[in-house]
Amino acid sequence: MSASTSPSPLLSKKYVCIHGHFYQPPRENAWLETIEHQPSAAPFHNWNERINFECYAPNAVARLLGTDGRIKDIVNNYGYISYNFGPTLLSWLQAEDPDTYHRILQADKESVRRFSGHGSALAQSYNHMIMPLANERDKRTQVKWGIADFKHRFNRMPEGMWLAETAVDTATLEIMAEEGLLFTVLAPRQAAAVKLIDGEDWHDTHGTVDSRRAYLCKLPSGRSISIFFYDGDVSQAVAFEGLLNDGHRLANRISDKLDFNSDEAQLAHIATDGESYGHHHKQGEMALAAALDHLDKSENIHLTVYGEFLANHPPQWEVRIHENSSWSCVHGVERWRSDCGCHTGGEAHWNQAWRGPLRDALDYVREIVVGIYEERAPTYFKDHWGARDEYIQLVLDRNSSSDWLEKYGKSPAGTEDTSMLRLLEMQRHAMLMYTSCGWFFNEVSGIETLQILQYALRALHLARVITGQSYETEFEERLATIPSNKDKNAAVSYLANVKPARVGLTRVAMHFAAASLFEAEPEALELFNYRASIADLKLKRAGTQRLSMGRISIQSLLTFRATEYDFAVLYLGQHHVIGSLSEPLLDAHYQSMGEELEAAFQSGNVGQSMAILNRYFGNDTFSTWHLFRDEKRKILLSLSERNLEIAAKDFADIYYDNYQLMTELRNSGMDLPEAFVSALDFILPWRLQEALAESPLDIGRLHRAALDVAHWEHEWSEKTAERLNHEAEIALLRELDREIKSNQHFEDLGAALSLLKEMKLNPNLWQCQNRFFSAIKKGEVNEMEQSFSDYFQSFADLLNFADLGESVQVA
Repeated sequence: MSASTSPSPLLSKKYVCIHGHFYQPPRENAWLETIEHQPSAAPFHNWNERINFECYAPNAVARLLGTDGRIKDIVNNYGYISYNFGPTLLSWLQAEDPDTYHRILQADKESVRRFSGHGSALAQSYNHMIMPLANERDKRTQVKWGIADFKHRFNRMPEGMWLAETAVDTATLEIMAEEGLLFTVLAPRQAAAVKLIDGEDWHDTHGTVDSRRAYLCKLPSGRSISIFFYDGDVSQAVAFEGLLNDGHRLANRISDKLDFNSDEAQLAHIATDGESYGHHHKQGEMALAAALDHLDKSENIHLTVYGEFLANHPPQWEVRIHENSSWSCVHGVERWRSDCGCHTGGEAHWNQAWRGPLRDALDYVREIVVGIYEERAPTYFKDHWGARDEYIQLVLDRNSSSDWLEKYGKSPAGTEDTSMLRLLEMQRHAMLMYTSCGWFFNEVSGIETLQILQYALRALHLARVITGQSYETEFEERLATIPSNKDKNAAVSYLANVKPARVGLTRVAMHFAAASLFEAEPEALELFNYRASIADLKLKRAGTQRLSMGRISIQSLLTFRATEYDFAVLYLGQHHVIGSLSEPLLDAHYQSMGEELEAAFQSGNVGQSMAILNRYFGNDTFSTWHLFRDEKRKILLSLSERNLEIAAKDFADIYYDNYQLMTELRNSGMDLPEAFVSALDFILPWRLQEALAESPLDIGRLHRAALDVAHWEHEWSEKTAERLNHEAEIALLRELDREIKSNQHFEDLGAALSLLKEMKLNPNLWQCQNRFFSAIKKGEVNEMEQSFSDYFQSFADLLNFADLGESVQVA
């Protein structure tokens, strides 16, 4: 897409804007602050990863196809639409997919140039809290945190802010206006009445507000804020009526909302969940790219964003809003506090009577932690609520803790750091527990509700650490009174799924102690929000068995709390890990324990080793079960790989020793014995996987693998094909990233891809296409490749690109 040309003065008053609200419920373990494995997201590690693959990343590199179905351009949709990203989602993207994160930020920078100084990106209230149901203090912090997060990432002040579920009340608009925000976007039914700014008569909208103009909302304080009401019909068609099946149809459906016979400035605009473009609707990002391209080339329509339209065409109309209204609940905001009838399915007899009591239970938690904060925080902070508003700066940059604590604390940094940070973390989790997703769905035991209950437990855990008093029993009693459609009550799923997720420093120490058996350099480890330092480490081996022991110091990187332990842990083979730890032993006891345990271990006496552990540490032991889910998977997979290497040698012996016999059996029309079939099922993918791991790729070896697959007429299982396709994608990406020295590079890549297709493998070429196209656009190919030799174009053909010589301007 090119920069928009300037239409005639009359026609230039017709504008189109597409807004995407990109957001996912937070999924992080409230203690580890990382997303653990979610089997329901398979084959991906977690749902963020899956939806990123389907939506967020593809929209940053969306394909524009020619009439022949081949790629003619790759564009960043974010640079042509209006969009907001949830801050918690952006934080995940920054850590897990920095390329996409960078493209999202870069799109905003480019859009500032494209839209006369107004960027595509909007801020969002921080953690998707339903603002009308929040107290005044949380409303303000949510707005301040949303602005601060936006400025930190996009390096500018946001002009507008997206409200969670577009839920709004006047009090929220007052805070937004006070904080310098110029506008927000709401659903059409949220407009109650309108009038000309200079007029006197108000007109009830009855849900049919003209969405093609901006409106001014005057506030009781004397401030005002502008509001855009998106087109409900077209937005609904995008989300639920298949409008993304055809990008040109989408473009025409939006532009049909404009009256070209009028000289009034008009804005046709829609707003949907951004996940519509790729996650909810497969290849929706391509339909969006095609629609944007079509609109961008139109002579009588100007693509724009809200900030630009507002600056050029200030509101001529005034609006009053429906208080406590939203875009996804026709009952206002009842979806987040009552059994209003809005839900996402479930059995016919299910209800949502749990919503009100759940909010009451969380309000109980909030009042507990507010009371503690009011009592304790003034001791440490110059302005304790002001410090909470500014805590977002430390959340965004944990390395700035000393300067931050010095600025907002009463005492010199370092004297009360842990107490101060615990109080602030307690407040942060007390806001996270109100994330809207916990009420949105149909059942109190759903993963979104369990997530917000985890935040509540984390807040109560910190409250207990701060005060020495436990509040969890009463909280559990309250949960036991909340109905569930699946369990006896809400406490059942809470006790089964949330409470076991709690992490203390002791469990962290157990994890690091066990991990020290397998890490190459275990003396200094970091895991999520914890750091471990191991002193006096002894690591011994006896065959496949291992012994690790030492003195370990664990520190939270969020609150700075640190604790020391002595530990000893045994690996007995397979998945068997058993260990013990305690507060530091007396030096003499620690030395005696080490000497006795090492002697017993070296002699192979496991029973005596266990007895020594019990004598010095007590009967409490830990095992593989105590490891965090992801690290346990990592260790178990590592152990499996070692055993698979042994199995591979045995299968290879069977395969090569019986190759001629198997061939003769097959040629004679006889079925192969199951043992031979098992050898083929194992060794053929194993050999191919080894060939794909080589760099540079050995095309001869790949060719031999292809011949064997053809010889045996081998059919991959679905799971094996999935694994090999993934390995092939990694191999092709690796080879694309190598320095290009000649067209032989592209000849080999093309040969490899052709051989993979011969073996009936179809690796996902999306990232390869991105890398290849980016290299061309940036001029990262030498003169030989710029001449579009046969090999170069042949590889481009295999990647489904159009004729590069005609369609791509090489830098």
